[in-house]
Formats: sequence, C-alpha cells, structure tokens
Amino acid sequence: MKHLLTLLVMLGSFQHALPESYSCSASEFKLDGEYILGGLFDIHHRSSSVVYNRPVIVDSICSSNNNKSFTLSSYRMFQVMRFAVQEINNSSLILPNVSLGYEIFDHCSDTFNFQAILNMISRNGSIQVLRCVNEYVSKVIAVAGPFRSMESMTVAPLFAMNLIPMVNYGSSSSVLSDKWKYPSFLRTTASNKDLIQLIILIIQHFNWNWVAFVSSGDENSQNGLQLFKSKLKDTKICLAYAKELNEMSDHYEILQQLEDLSIEVIIVFARQSSAVAFIKSAIKHNIHSKVWIAGDSWSLNKNLPRLSGIKAIGTIIGITETVMPLPGFKDFVYLSHTQRNNRPTTCEQTPSGRTCNQACDLCSDVSPEEIIGENPSYSFATYSAIYAMAHALHNLLLCDIKGCSDNVTVYPFMLLQELKRSNFTILNRHIEFDSNGDPTCTSYAIVFWNQSGQAQKVGSYETDPAVDVPFSINNTKIHWYADQVSNFSDDIICINCRKTEWSKPGSTFCTQRSVEYIPFTDPVAITLMFSTGVLLALTLAIVILFALNYDKPVVKSAGGPMCFLLLGCLSASSISVFFFFGKPTVTNCVLRYFLFLLFYTVCLGCFAVRSFQIVCIFKMATKFPKIHSWWVKHNGQWWLIAIVFVLQLLLLTTVFTASPPTPVNDMTSYRDQIILKCAMSRTVIMFLLLTIVLASLCFIFSYMGKDLPKNYNESKAITLYLLFLILTWITFCTASILYHGKYLQLFNAMSVLSSSYSILFCYFLPKCYIIIFQPQKNTQQHFQGIIQRYTQNISSK
Repeated sequence: MKHLLTLLVMLGSFQHALPESYSCSASEFKLDGEYILGGLFDIHHRSSSVVYNRPVIVDSICSSNNNKSFTLSSYRMFQVMRFAVQEINNSSLILPNVSLGYEIFDHCSDTFNFQAILNMISRNGSIQVLRCVNEYVSKVIAVAGPFRSMESMTVAPLFAMNLIPMVNYGSSSSVLSDKWKYPSFLRTTASNKDLIQLIILIIQHFNWNWVAFVSSGDENSQNGLQLFKSKLKDTKICLAYAKELNEMSDHYEILQQLEDLSIEVIIVFARQSSAVAFIKSAIKHNIHSKVWIAGDSWSLNKNLPRLSGIKAIGTIIGITETVMPLPGFKDFVYLSHTQRNNRPTTCEQTPSGRTCNQACDLCSDVSPEEIIGENPSYSFATYSAIYAMAHALHNLLLCDIKGCSDNVTVYPFMLLQELKRSNFTILNRHIEFDSNGDPTCTSYAIVFWNQSGQAQKVGSYETDPAVDVPFSINNTKIHWYADQVSNFSDDIICINCRKTEWSKPGSTFCTQRSVEYIPFTDPVAITLMFSTGVLLALTLAIVILFALNYDKPVVKSAGGPMCFLLLGCLSASSISVFFFFGKPTVTNCVLRYFLFLLFYTVCLGCFAVRSFQIVCIFKMATKFPKIHSWWVKHNGQWWLIAIVFVLQLLLLTTVFTASPPTPVNDMTSYRDQIILKCAMSRTVIMFLLLTIVLASLCFIFSYMGKDLPKNYNESKAITLYLLFLILTWITFCTASILYHGKYLQLFNAMSVLSSSYSILFCYFLPKCYIIIFQPQKNTQQHFQGIIQRYTQNISSK
C-alpha cells in the first residue's frame, strides 16, 4: 500500500514534468522546456563493421538486428538523465520557475551519428555558417555524453566550434584533458591517470611484480596501457605481457601465453564486452589460481559473478568510482515503465516528433528490476553532470529563492564559463572541475567478488589532497580462492637489462644485442665499391679523350679547362664511397663526409658558373657587350669557383673542428640491435645551405637559357642532371626518416654514387658520343653556324 501511494505521488509530479505523457507525441527521448539539454547514450552499440554502398538511414543502422547490441547499462544512464531533469524541474531550490527539457539520441556508432550532432548544434532546424559565434544560440545549451572516449573525441570538435559545453559521464581517456584540442569538454567521471594510479597502488600494496595488461582496441583502453607503461618507470613492477583484445583474438592462445610466462596477476583494462568474453574464455579453458584486476568498465558487472566456475579462475579485485545511491530513482523507473506500457498502441504507427536515433524497440521488454539491478558505475557521474549544467544555468540566470531573471540571454560559451567555476555539493559529494575539466575530487572503491557473487568493498582511494589516508585496503576482507595465491608476493624480480642487452616480452633472461654495421665483405658494399671503381675509370677515360680533343669545339663548349677541374673534383668526391663501409672510426666518419661535401660542392659551383657562361655567350654578348667583356677579361668564372671552394672549406673546417662526425652507437632504433653509424646532422645542415643556393642558381640560369638553339643543349643537360640530383637526395631523405637500420649508410653511399654518375651520364657522356661517333658536329663551322642563326633571330626580334 505504501509503495502504491508513493507511485501515485510520483505520477503526479512526473505528469507535471512530462505533460502529454500519454499522447503519441511524447517520447522518452524528448522533453520540451525553456532550455534544452542534449544527451548522447549508446543504448545500442554497433559492434560489427559493415560497408554501405549508399546512404543509410541512421535508425536502420542502430536498430538493425545484425549490427547492434542493446546495452542495458547505457539505458540505465539514459534513465538517470531523465530522472535528474525531472528532479530539477520539481525543485524550488534550483532553477525555480524555469523548465529544463532534453533531446536525447541513441549514439550507437562513432561514424553514423552526425545527424544527431548536427541536430543539436542547429538553430531552428539550420546551421548558419557565417555568423557571429558569440551571438549564436544552438538548439541545446549543453550536452551530456557520449560514453566512450573515441566517440567523445570524434564529436567534441563540432561542439567546440561554438563552445557548447560537453559534460561527460563516461569518457576517461587522459587525451581529453587537452584543452587546446577539446576546449568545451568537461567530465564528472575520473580520468585514466587516476584509475591507473590506483591499479599501481594495489599492485604495490600486495608486492606483485610480474603482471600482464590486457586491453581492447578502443581509445580508452589504449590510453590506459600507455599511462600504465609510463608510470612503471619509478616502480619495481615488471610488465611481463601486454595484449590487445579484438573480435579476431584467439583467447585460448592468449591464456596459454599467460600460463607459459607464469603470470599470476592479470590486469583486464578493456571495454565491458571484450572483458566479459575474455573472462568467459578463462572459465571455459580451466584457467586456475590467478588474480584478476578488473577495470572500472566491468568491475561491477552483475552477470559474471553468477557464472559457474568463476571462482575457479582465481580472485577478482575491481576498481570503480564509489557507488552513490540515487534517492527516488527506483520509483522513477517503475513509474516510467508503467507509463510506457500504457501508451496507446496507435502510437507505434505515429512517428511524429521522432528523429533519427530516437527509437528503442527493445526498451519495452526491459523490466524495472533489470534497470535497477544493472551496473550502477556511471549513474552518479551522469546524475552530477546534469546537476552541474543546472547549477551553471542557475548562476547564469541570477536565480534566487524568488525566481530567475528574464533578461539574461544564455549563450553556450557563457554557460561553459559558469561550468568551469562549478563548486557545489550533491548527495554529500563535492563537484568541482580543475583547469583540465577533470573532477578535482573523485572517490574510488576497491571491490572484491565474494563467494555470494557480490562486489564487496574492501578498500578506497581518494584523489582529494585534503584526505589524510587517500589509499587503504582491508586485507582481511579478501578471500583468496586458491591456496597458492593466498596473500602471495611474486618471487620474480624485474631486472633491467644492460644497455648492450635486450629481452623478449615476458622473457626471464637478457640476450646480448647484436652489433650491426656494413663490412667490406658485404655483397652490396662490394657492388658499390666496384661501381665506384668503374666511375673512376670512366672519369679517367673522359679526361684522356678531352685532352686529345682539347682544341675541338665540343670540349671548348663544355667548359674547356673547367671540364678537367670538374672531373677531378668528381673523382675526389666519389672516393668518399669507400669510407662508408667497415666499423665506423673517427677517420672514416670525417673522410666520408668531408671529401664529398667539399669536392662535390665545387662541382655544383662549376655548373652554376657554366650555366651563367652559357647565358652570357648567347644573351649578354648581344644585349650587354660591356658586361660580357668585363667577365672575359677578368676570368670571372674562376673567381667564383675559387670563392665557392674557399667558402665551403671554411664552413666544413669550422663545423668539423667544433663538432666532427664521430662514431655513435644507436641503441634506440632497435631493441635487439646496436647500430654503429656516424653522427652528421650539423654538417648536413651546413652543406644543404650552400648546396641549395648553388642548385637554385643553376636552375635560374638554365631556365634563362631555355630558348637556346635546339642543337646546343648545354643548359638542358645541366637541368636534367639537377633533376636527377634532387630526386636522388629526396629519396635518401625519405629513406632516412622511415628506416634507421645498418643499411641506411648503404643508401647514403648509393646516393653519393648516383650523384656522381648523374654528372657523367647527363653532361659528359653525350659530348663523348659526339666526339667519337659524330665528328661532323665537332667542327668550328658547325658551331659558328648555330650561333650565327641564333644571333640573327635574336636581332630580328
């Protein structure tokens, strides 16, 4: 009778909060009000990946039996939000005479729910792109949710555009604390940094050292693993094994690996569906005598403790935020169930007022007992998120006992500022946010799954710095389910291998790291050295050929005496290839770079001067005869080459004296190898500065000579050479970014050799071909005819 009277009283208040509760237009997902709060709850979660070839209605994605799973815990949080809004609307202490409404969506997927998000940030059904953002009022003034970290990271930027507050109740990834990326994100649930710290405190409390960390592929779990690894540096805890669970995971193989590594303590920090499947597999495969540390997603699961054989797998210790009972919620759930069942059947055929992701076909089949008995882990976080929005709105509207101001326009960014200043107490819990939008005070419970299948509280952890004893565990309340596990401490000590050693994941011994470098006997090294010898031989042959034909027009047009300087510097720079092999020493580190950087830069200087000379001959001699005369009279080309040589010599000498390339042992690129190489960063930078200038000059002058006679292709040959040179070093730079092994110095030697060969093939060999096979073109008359025709064409223009 008493319960019936309570229901009648609740019915009256609920009808006040939800007018037209029995009309077809009413919905659990919507409530009209002066100010609308948004809600995102993954009541259905799309668990499988399906590729669609055409646009699909979002409702069909969330409601399709093949792609969804009904999540009762999320449906409970959904009801908690509705309950909190009703409580606020019926209260005379907060937002008196102001009605709150809500627009809630079933956020079933990371990628197929943008219609709901756009609906929330819209204004009168449209989104204005060009507007004054400080005067824009969206459909909702704030949003609760979504639950998962990846979902929050996906939608948060859309709400951040207008600084619409997101007060989250379930996303705990520490990445979301970054206010540069997520400026409007706050949360009433704990951050992973606190959860992981609590797990480490539990492990240290029992002196466990040899542990495994099992995660899932979601952002929250991966963030937890990263934090766990980072916090182990100053502890004696050894992470013997880490594994990510997914739909294709072989649970038996993972469990067998844990057995082979003698791991007794297993942290399962994964989403609830993955953790439940993994624990069921442990029962199925007769895993015994382990200690399982449950993450907050499944530590209060109601079904697992009732499974037959759950005690055989060992002791389960969980962490969760302290559960806070919500007075009146039970009656609210019963009343909502009654109203839902009393809706006219004709309402099912009346979709008016319903938008995408605002349908729940299975919700009518859920009993009130199931909702009330479901995992309450995030109920208070949801409840306090709604109250945080209400308190911020209360302050923004200058409310007091008499009422609220009617002259205040509420913009989302104003509400966000008030939310950041939140400081109130609800159900004896203090609500306040730090500068990262995280709760300043969070209370955790350490629970033990006892023999009756209940999560019994055995300890606590408080993040409030004012608490005298923030962490405590009552060991006497824990019943260890296997004698060999009873209050044990690991006899395995985690020892760090020396820098010259490494160990496989889970290994109990260290192995000497292999020392890697390219010996002279390496087949590729032999090939490169042979190629260098061929290049030197070709260079010598070209020198002899040019010397025999020194007075011929082809040799003179190629640069005359400058050709011999160019070929000599080319040979000297190519010798550096021999110093890329063998065990690095100070001598070969210096020579491999000094020879190439000095003499190849002179080659570039020669080409820059040669390009300029070509332009002078064909253009300046005609249009600027005085400048051309001065250049010839004072041997300007040799002065420029000398300046390039001296400048590069000074640069290299200065850099090599201050910080010469020296042998280094690279111990960071590969955990099982030590790569012997030469450090060269500063010399490369100095070389690039001068090289870029010279290459740029070559291109400029070559471009100026683009309209030279077709048969006179000096500038074209230089341009082709430069293209090969640039392509070669872009390829090497890309390889050096992607690869850090011993063969990188082979790539370096190949780049040096390729740079040298490009000069021979693009510039010298075509001239050798003319000298040997086309002597009729190697005459004074042939060249004078080309120049005269070009000069006449220029004059006629």
